[in-house]
Amino acid sequence: MITTIRWLALGCAILGLFVLGCSRDSSVEGIRHSGKLVVITDNNAHCYYTYRGKAMGFEYDLAKAFADRLGVELEILTPGWDGLFPALQKKRGDLVAASLTVTEQRQEKVDFSTPYLPIRQHIITHRDNRAPRAIDDLAGRTIHVRRGSSYHERLLQLQKEGIDLKLVLHANVPTEELIRQVADREIALTVADTNVAVLNRRYYPAVAIGFPITEEQSLAWAVRKGNPSLLKEIDAFWEAIKADGTFDKLYRKYYTGATNFDYVDVVSFHKAVEESLPLYEDTIRREAERHGFDWRLIAATIYQESHFKPHARSHTGVRGLMQLTLETAAEMGIENRLDAEESIRGGVKYLAEIYSRFDDIPGRDRMLFTLASYNVGYGHVRDAQQIARDKDLPPDKWTSLKETLPLLRLRKYYSKTPYGYARGTEPVRFVTRILNYYDILRNQSRS
Repeated sequence: MITTIRWLALGCAILGLFVLGCSRDSSVEGIRHSGKLVVITDNNAHCYYTYRGKAMGFEYDLAKAFADRLGVELEILTPGWDGLFPALQKKRGDLVAASLTVTEQRQEKVDFSTPYLPIRQHIITHRDNRAPRAIDDLAGRTIHVRRGSSYHERLLQLQKEGIDLKLVLHANVPTEELIRQVADREIALTVADTNVAVLNRRYYPAVAIGFPITEEQSLAWAVRKGNPSLLKEIDAFWEAIKADGTFDKLYRKYYTGATNFDYVDVVSFHKAVEESLPLYEDTIRREAERHGFDWRLIAATIYQESHFKPHARSHTGVRGLMQLTLETAAEMGIENRLDAEESIRGGVKYLAEIYSRFDDIPGRDRMLFTLASYNVGYGHVRDAQQIARDKDLPPDKWTSLKETLPLLRLRKYYSKTPYGYARGTEPVRFVTRILNYYDILRNQSRS
């Protein structure tokens, strides 16, 4: 009997050590001691996903920046939406970074950091359906949302306030999936936060972002209650990355430009990708590889220039798929601008030559400067850089040129530049649209 008790005691001790070993010390000191930050998040387009083996997502990039600040490795845990808070409470991770809306119900379970992004909840409908225009119009309508979401909380509140709406709850179904169902007319209505709605409208152009059903709310990270050191560090992190521009940079990476398409534009692009792009894809891939470019960026540029129409002609006299001037075509050794293969070869070669001239521009901005020059001319882009210097803006950043290129239409500015007047809003729009088309191609998993 005594032996049995001893074995039971030993077993309990071992089990206790095992449980302790699986629990996280999520204080800042504990995280640094362990050498890693374990972030609990969700697998979706705005939180975390992998693309061609690379981790991406707005929340992922923020979490990576926070881990770097702490000097530790980042580990991602994705237990599913319904598992976010349980994983945190069971000490499987240090914080939840999953575009969480701060609500009273959630504040009873966790502590939230300083908010980092204001949002509202919007009704999502099909653009061709009769859409509710106010909260009272929701009476008698059926709305699909994820169980346990902030949308669920808000709609329950509306029911208590007397709005006779029908609520259909889905377990562990991402909001993106419900938006897709609206686009495909499988359901009529759902709800999404501003950032989620804006991002997904790019991929589901048939949906319309309707009126907000909340006042302004906030997104924040969540930690277990009783962890002031981690909360303090997170709040300092938000302050730092908003001051140095990191937050804005990451926000633009995922969200800016997503509202720039109208419905007809997106539908036309998807149709062209299906029907016209295959005619030229082999040539685009070959020429892009020859010069070290992503072929999808070249395809996006061609669509912006000519909508994949080999006989396209501009009022300025440029012709063909890549809208070459006679002079540029001659310089690139192109005899027939209307020949699709020649046009692609000449256009990509010309892009490569421009790219080589911007060897003073680092990183991704180099390609954006190249695209702007392809549209408005190399000299005008250099002029815009000088205006940026005069305004104490970094001249090697596309964010600066988005401000200074449009100034080239104003005499106050162009009169002082070597290359003079330019319709500087056009290259900004040109680059923005190409990036949008490129992003769609990337998210179609075309490699």
